[in-house]
Amino acid sequence: MTAVNGSRRPLPRPGPGGPDADGEPLATARGLSKRYGLRPALRGVDLDIGPGVTGLLGRNGAGKTTLLRCLATDLDPGDGELRVLGASPATAAGRTAIRRGIGYLPQNPALYPHFTAFSLVDYIAVLKELGGRRARHEEVRRVLDAVGLYGRRHSRVRRLSGGMRQRLALACALLGEPRLLLLDEPTIGLDPEQRIRFRDLVSEFTRDRGALLSTHQIEDVSALCARVLVLDAGRPAFDGTPEELTAHARGRVWSARRRPAGAATAWREPDGRYRVLTPEAAAPPAGAGEAHPVEPTLEDGYLLFTMEHR
Repeated sequence: MTAVNGSRRPLPRPGPGGPDADGEPLATARGLSKRYGLRPALRGVDLDIGPGVTGLLGRNGAGKTTLLRCLATDLDPGDGELRVLGASPATAAGRTAIRRGIGYLPQNPALYPHFTAFSLVDYIAVLKELGGRRARHEEVRRVLDAVGLYGRRHSRVRRLSGGMRQRLALACALLGEPRLLLLDEPTIGLDPEQRIRFRDLVSEFTRDRGALLSTHQIEDVSALCARVLVLDAGRPAFDGTPEELTAHARGRVWSARRRPAGAATAWREPDGRYRVLTPEAAAPPAGAGEAHPVEPTLEDGYLLFTMEHR
């Protein structure tokens, strides 16, 4: 586990955060900072993204969407250094090279309502300069099938459900088999079956490629990610594995008869008992009545970690 303080230093990471087959990270940031007026959104972020799925967690306003937008060249990165797929977004040629090699699913994708599903994805494929008409249409059919929308290819976007529109936006991000996927809350509006299909799709896609997944759905991180990055007030506060973040709560999670006064947080479960998270690993929380320790989850570790970094 790496708990990152405010100092700027390289974060070399073998394995899931390390280099791709060419020996270079898919994305690298050093001292990356971004402001909206006087408000800092990113503060000296050091980061390497390699193959596999990296989960990006943090409270609202922590800087997750800003980081993704900088990587996608949707925002000027401001101060610091940034390279994506070996190119710098500081030049027009670099931005073009990055956009050709990434797939980006923004948090609130804007989809033209009067297009059909097929024509919308085909339009995005034209913007991405994907081959001739026949090859381009084959690619459009491939990604629509991958997200389970080929049967709705002739439907107008305005007639698709919210979950279907989210899958349509994912199809656009998958065009051209990008080397790096940038996904901002991709499972919003998906039902459980669709979320499982999403996980299968992303896990297969990232066998030899990378994805940065920003989400509040902790179970998606548990299911997909070999690495977790937690942003706090625009800075990386944690960089490690899901198991390491889960271990942060070990010895601090209890099943209790009553809600104790000194708990970090607690909630009543369906069996009538309380799941209690305590500030420190210690004896059973006072005032909880009969209590016994339980195995922590990734959500427990994340909750306790973020509470300590307020």
